[in-house]
Formats: sequence, structure tokens, C-alpha cells
Amino acid sequence: MPDITKEEFKEKSGYEIDGIWYPRVTKIVEIKAKPALYRFYAKMENFESAERMKEISAQEGTLVHDTIEKILTGKPYDIDDRITPSVGAFFRFLEEHEISVKPEHVEVRLVNKDERYAGTLDAIAKIGGKIGVLDIKTSQEIYRDYNLQTSAYVAAMKPVVPEIETRWILRIDQAQKCLRCGALLRKKGGRIAVKTEFGNKAMWRCRHEWGPVEGIVELGEFPEWEDDYKAFLGAKKLWEWENRATLLEIGYL
Repeated sequence: MPDITKEEFKEKSGYEIDGIWYPRVTKIVEIKAKPALYRFYAKMENFESAERMKEISAQEGTLVHDTIEKILTGKPYDIDDRITPSVGAFFRFLEEHEISVKPEHVEVRLVNKDERYAGTLDAIAKIGGKIGVLDIKTSQEIYRDYNLQTSAYVAAMKPVVPEIETRWILRIDQAQKCLRCGALLRKKGGRIAVKTEFGNKAMWRCRHEWGPVEGIVELGEFPEWEDDYKAFLGAKKLWEWENRATLLEIGYL
């Protein structure tokens, strides 16, 4: 990480807990290649415009994330006009799925002292009678990479909440559907993207007629976490190798 001080590295890459610095889970998993992100950068005019769009998209995602957490914990909330379809879809989802969380298990700062990493957990939830780690995403789809992150959370939290038996990704998004072919038009971070089915030439050739913006809610369950956790620890080793000089300087290694 060039042109950065030790303190800046520690601030950007981890948390200090009880006087000890630990690398952050989300920073560790950044070491893995992300093909979808690379395709995004390739389509952009330049690196600076891509970074600006990522920042705006992250702000919009945080807005959805924070609103959903307030709803789940019974706190007062306002619904920003930009995310009304997403929140509306979430309320409809709640009518069909019983989800309960305890406020003390929302936005939890966790630490694994044995493997020396830390993170911030969205929530521990009870869904369908099962207790597990719940991670909220506002991405275009549920990416496999998320399993690395959530497996690290399960491993850190199981000693604290032994009842944990699974994990979920709750994806919340919004898009416009083509009334002719079913393609999706997604606007996020100022970027307009059309999602079609791979190999579906009819979608590519369609003169799209877009319907209203609709919310999308998808719940993915991933109960088998042990192999993903092994992969996470492998990623952590690679991250430590990549940042060895700085980690030695700050006394982590």
C-alpha cells in the first residue's frame, strides 16, 4: 500500500480492540481477485470516474443498509425517496418471512483473538426457527466472495453465540424491468446498466420498454461454512504476505 503512513494503514485496514490492533475482515478479503469489479472498471471512461461512481454507489448502499437495520431493530427511521422501492420490497418480504434480531446483536464489533482478525457484523438473526449470521448487501447479485466474509464472522461469533447454525446474505436492490423481454435496468451510483440473460439474443436486440422501478429482495442461505473459513484463512495468509513490511513495522507480525 504505497504512500501511506503506519497510522493511516492501521486506520484503513483494521480496528484497535482492548489496545491490540487487528486486521479487518473486509480488508483481508480484498486480496481475492474480483472479476465483476474488473469488468466494471473496464467499462468506465477512466479510473477516477470509476472511483467516483463507486463512492456514490457505496453511499446509496449505506442508506439502504442503515434503514433496514433500523426497521429490524424497531428504531425510528425515515425512507429516502431514492430507496423507496427497495424498502417497500423489504416490507413485503417481512410479511412472508419471520425475521427477528436482538439489538445487541446488530452492528457488532467482533474479534477472533486466536486467528487475529476483527470485523463488524450486520446482525445475528432468527429466520425460520434457525439462528445465524445475517449480512445485508445491496449488490447486483449474491457473489460467492461473500462466503469468505460471513464464514469469518461465524467462526468469531460461535464461541459467543453457540446457537449459530447457519448464515444468510440478504440482498436488497431495485431495478426497472423491460415489459417486452424481461431485461433489468439498474441505476446505481449514477451508472446505468442493463442486465440480460447470457446468450439470450432476443434480450440484446429488444427495443426495451421499461416499467416502473421495483424493489428486489433475495435471501440466500449458506449453512456449510467450514470450507469457506479455510479459504478465508488462506486469503489472510496471502494478505499478510502482501503487506508483510508494514505489518512487521507496526508489530503485527
